[in-house]
Amino acid sequence: MKKILFLAFIAVSSLLSAQKKPSKSKAAFELGSGLNFTFNDSAYYFSIGGMVQPYIGINTVEDSDPDYFLNSRRSYFNLGGSAIEEGVSFFVQLDFSANDPLLDAWIGFHPTKKLNIYVGQKQSLANNREMLVMETHLQYPDRSLMSTAFSNTGREFGVFLDYRFGGSKFGFVPQLAFTSGDGRNSFGSDSRDIDLGGFKYAARFDLYPLGFFSKGNDQSIADLTYEKSPKFVIGAAASYNDGASEAVGEGHGNFSLFDINGNAQLPDYRQVYGDFLLKYKGFSLLGEYAIATATQLEGSYINATANDALLPTEISEFLALGTGYNFQAGYILPNKAYGIDARYFGVTPEFELNAASVIQERSGWSVGASKYFKGNACKLQASYTSLSGQSVLSSSQIEILFQVIF
Repeated sequence: MKKILFLAFIAVSSLLSAQKKPSKSKAAFELGSGLNFTFNDSAYYFSIGGMVQPYIGINTVEDSDPDYFLNSRRSYFNLGGSAIEEGVSFFVQLDFSANDPLLDAWIGFHPTKKLNIYVGQKQSLANNREMLVMETHLQYPDRSLMSTAFSNTGREFGVFLDYRFGGSKFGFVPQLAFTSGDGRNSFGSDSRDIDLGGFKYAARFDLYPLGFFSKGNDQSIADLTYEKSPKFVIGAAASYNDGASEAVGEGHGNFSLFDINGNAQLPDYRQVYGDFLLKYKGFSLLGEYAIATATQLEGSYINATANDALLPTEISEFLALGTGYNFQAGYILPNKAYGIDARYFGVTPEFELNAASVIQERSGWSVGASKYFKGNACKLQASYTSLSGQSVLSSSQIEILFQVIF
C-alpha cells in the first residue's frame, strides 16, 4: 500500500511539474523566410518579412529613342501567422512601390488538413496559372502579355475555398470563390465608395495525374526543387462577373452604360482559362489559353439620355474581350545556380475590325536567364522581349531585376 501511495505521489508531482514547465518560444531569421517566431511549443506562429526588386528597363518602339526605367519594381512588406490547434491563419501584404499598396489581407480557417477557407483579399483562383504565382516566384521580371491583358494584380475581395484530394500518386484540387466582382479593396477609394454591379462567381479544378509537386514547388513555374519523377498538373478555371465596370473586372467606375430609362446597366464579364504545367529534374513547361467574353448587352446605351445605343462590337472598347495564349519553357542547371527560359505569347481581340478595342492583336517572344544566389530568396534575372502586331508598333524590351526576400 505504501508503494502505491508513493508511486501516486511521484506521478502527481511529475504532472504538476510538467504543468509548471514554461513553454518554449523561438525566434529565427533566414533569408527568404523572414523573421519567424514560434510560441507555446510551436502551437502559434508569427512572421515578419518582405521583398525588394531593384529594376532596370530599356524599352524601344521601332526606330524611336529608347526609354529607360530605373526603379524598385516591387517593395513588399508582409505579416503572417497561424494558430495550429485553433486552425486559423492570417496574412497581410503591402507593396510600397504601388499607389494602392494593399495587396493581400485575409484570414484563413482550416477545419481539416485538406480543407481551407479564406475570407478577405487575396489572389484569385479564377485566373491563369501564372497569375496564381506570387510576384516573388515569377520566372521572368514580369508576367506574360496574356496575363497582363486579362488581369491586373489578380487580387479580389471575397470568400475562397479549396480542398485537396489524393497524395503522392494522384491528386485533385477543386476550388471555389465568391467575390465582390470589383477586384481589390471592395470599398474602392474609401468607405463611402460602394461597389458597382453584382458579385463574381468563380471555380477552378486542378488535376495531378502523377501526384502533387514536392513541398513548395507548386508556388513557382520553374522547377527549383528538381522533381525526382515527372510531375504534371492540368487545370481549368471559369468566372462570371455580374456587372463589370472595369476592363478586366478588377475595379469599378471606369466606365458607365445605361438602360433606356437612364439607369445604370452594366455588362456581365466572363473568363475561361485552360492550362498545364510539367516539371521534371529542373525542366518546366507551361501552357495557357484564355477566352474572355461579355453578355447582357441588349438594350444598353452609352449615355444616360439613351440616344446612343451600344453596338455589339463596341463593348470591346470597354472590356478586355478576346483570346490569349502563353507557352514558356525553362531549365534549371543541375547546380541549381543558373536557369534559362523562353516563352511565346499572343492575344487576339474578339472583334478584329474595331481599332478601339481594349485588346489589340499582338504577339511576341521572350528569352531570359536567372542567377540564383540562394534559391528564390536572392536572385538576378535578365530578359529580352520582342512584341509586334497588326495595328501597333513593334517594340523590344530589356529587363534586369535583382530580388531579395527577407
